[in-house]
Order: sequence, then structure tokens, then C-alpha cells
Amino acid sequence: MSRESLAHLNTHTLIGNTDHRGMAWHFRAGLQGDEPNHYPGPIPVEDVRRRLFNWQAASRPVGVELPATYETMTHLDESGAPMRWQRIADRQAICRDDNHQVLGLFASGYVMHQYQEWLVTTVADILDDDLAVSSAGLLRGGAVAWVEVSVPESITTPEGVEFRPNLLATTSFDGSIATTFKRTVTDVVCDNTREAALAEKGQTFKVKHSRNSAAQLAPARQALAMVHHVADDFAAEVAKLCAISVPDLTWERFLAAYVPTRQADGTALSRRAQSMAERKRESLQRLYRHDARVAPWAGTAHGVIQAVNTYEHHEATVRGSTRADRNMLRTVTGEWGKLDRAAYDVLERVLV
Repeated sequence: MSRESLAHLNTHTLIGNTDHRGMAWHFRAGLQGDEPNHYPGPIPVEDVRRRLFNWQAASRPVGVELPATYETMTHLDESGAPMRWQRIADRQAICRDDNHQVLGLFASGYVMHQYQEWLVTTVADILDDDLAVSSAGLLRGGAVAWVEVSVPESITTPEGVEFRPNLLATTSFDGSIATTFKRTVTDVVCDNTREAALAEKGQTFKVKHSRNSAAQLAPARQALAMVHHVADDFAAEVAKLCAISVPDLTWERFLAAYVPTRQADGTALSRRAQSMAERKRESLQRLYRHDARVAPWAGTAHGVIQAVNTYEHHEATVRGSTRADRNMLRTVTGEWGKLDRAAYDVLERVLV
């Protein structure tokens, strides 16, 4: 089952620019509460503060339950035996100050990056007529949060790829991710997310939750300005990938290398693994040859990356979560970039 219910997604995520991008898959009018979470245009910054980040994370002491005498006890356990609580001096629990939910356990040196300061205020500093908040949300009970900034209108490259440049600001209170500011691109035709660009470095700015992290706020604000450069970089990436020819034989070699049907030593896969590999190949082949989100660029490296990315976003098996939750978490943790680059590395090896 998903960590996030439909009710949560309809009240703890905000989706903007729906006149242009359409409704999110999870939209349910009956679950919207007092006000809808979808906005025809940009999401007002104050709504992000009020609706999502109207609480603070707080540090609470951590204790361990130990056996005690009746003279030193603080309570009885379930069997009626005397027990006492002993505080652990070098540990802290990070909790919400509204509902007191425990979000994470850390050493005493962990420094909280409050969502209002690190995500909302930092992002608001760069907003102008060409940039606006396009989505924001909470996952895992508030342990993970993001704010996305986008340009209001999509851009189309000469190769016919329609995309929207984004800047994603995200952090966590469960230790799953550092505070991160990264460039992403949404391929509008299928709502896939890509990091820009495949071969470039420095597309992500990270700040650890350490005692010196406050000094990184100014560099973080500078890093946010890089959203203005995403469009040119991604357009150049698309042009480069579309210029790389992938003949049918190379495509078949890519499939064989990317989804092998035998183990590395040449022995056969298990029946289940073989069946899964065959289904994945069939899906990639169908997307590459016949799907409108991919087929227009078949015969190019862009088509190959697009097939893999579309498969992973929309067709790959999802366990223990919903597809939307998994996709969002892959975006904030950088997994999409790793998947794209892994596919590109395989393609480079088989190019003739």
C-alpha cells in the first residue's frame, strides 16, 4: 500500500498551472477539503506557507527504557515490572510541533533545515515575471518536502520536443536526502522528468544538515538562479541526442545489453526473471516503435532515452507505493538522472 492516501495527495500537495499542464492523476473533487489543491495558474507563495508549511520541526530528547527498582522507577511495563527512562544525551528526535509526529532520529550534531526558510523563503527570493511556483508538497507524513519553480509556458525545440524547465528545492527530516536544489526538465508530451543534462556536472547543489549549513544559504540562493539556464542546456542536449543515429541493428543491440535475457556468465535466468526481462523488452519495443511519446524520435539517441524514461515513469512495476509517490521520490533523490545516464552509457557501448 502507498504511504500516501488519495486524501493526503489532495490536501498535502499543491499543483499549479493546470490550465497549461492539466490536472494531476490523483485529483478527486470530493477529497479536496475546504479548498482545491489545483491552481489554474501559479501557486501563490503564501498558500505554500499556509497550507503545507504552517508548522516547524522541533528537536526532542530521546530516552531508553531500562529496568528499575520500585524506588527509581518512572513507570511499569506491560507485565507490571518497574522501569525507568534514561535520556540519551547525544541523540535527538525531530518531531512536528503541531501533531508531534516523529520524523527522524539523529545525533546531536544534526541541524534542522526548516521548510519555510530553506524551501519557501529561499525560492521566493528568485521569483519574477518569468518564474513561479508550479508544485509543492509533503511526503512521508511531512518528513520529505519539495517546492518546484517553473517557467509558465512550455518551450519547443527545433526537433519537436516540448519541455518545461524547472528548479526543484527539496529537503527532509528523516535523513533520506540532504537539502537539494537541482535542475530538472518536464517533457510535456508525457509528463516525464529528466535532469539536465546527461553528460554535465554541477546541475545539483546540496547542503548537509550540519552546524555550518546556515552559511550555505547564500550559495543556495545563487544556485537557484540556474533555472534560467536550463532551457538552453536541455535544448542543446536534445539536439545532440537527436543527431546521434541509432539504426535498427543498434537498437536491438541496446535492448540485448540493457535488458539481458541471460546472466553475465552466460547461464540462463530463472523462469521468473526470464519472463520479466521479456516483458520489459516488449514494452520498450512497443514504446519505441509505436507510442506517440517516443516513436517520433525513434532512430535517434533521444528516442532511446525517451523510451527508457517513459517506461520507468509509466509502465515499470511499482511495489510498496503508488506510481506518483515513487516518481516524485525518484525526482527529489536524483534517481531519474542515474537511470537516464545508465541507459545512455549502455547506448554508447553498442553504437556502431
